[in-house]
Amino acid sequence: MPTDPPKPAARRTRLTPEREAELYDAVLAILREVGYDALTMDAVAARTHASKATLYRQWRGKPELVASALRHDKPVSLADVDTGTVRGDLRAMLCDSDGERMERDAALMRGLHRAIHDNPDLKRALRELLIEPEIAALEAMLRRAVDRGEIAPDNPALGYVAHAMIGAFMARPMVDNRPADAEYLSSYIDAVILPALGL
Repeated sequence: MPTDPPKPAARRTRLTPEREAELYDAVLAILREVGYDALTMDAVAARTHASKATLYRQWRGKPELVASALRHDKPVSLADVDTGTVRGDLRAMLCDSDGERMERDAALMRGLHRAIHDNPDLKRALRELLIEPEIAALEAMLRRAVDRGEIAPDNPALGYVAHAMIGAFMARPMVDNRPADAEYLSSYIDAVILPALGL
């Protein structure tokens, strides 16, 4: 008895940039309202009038959707920055955002902190989709600075710039009970990161 030929794999329909942005905005809004644990694909589908099948065709699950939304929401990606100087690149990445947005984003990341520790899939998705691309872009930026002769290639601080930058965001709220705003980050770059790099 003849068998039916195998069905071709379902093709992933590409969302328009506008539709993708709408979905990401909804994810972040729900995340701020209820937190990661209570955020569901059903809630995102209902908020955006999308089907769950559409969401799962685009993202493997909730961790990837949340990580993608956070990456999309970044005002500036280091991969898009090349001002010709380390100071200019760092300022463009860290400081070109309004204070209200920075405080909102910092609160969102603080809210995700526990979920990251409790959920290895979320931690993996954030590393793959958000953290590793930015670290790779930072390393490329530092290599350009070394190639320009701006930073010595054997400077031991080169391997710690990402740690120092993350430290700025984490320490300010804990030490000063204030967000790491643009003014603080600008002075942090000048007082901490650039001297460590010999600039």
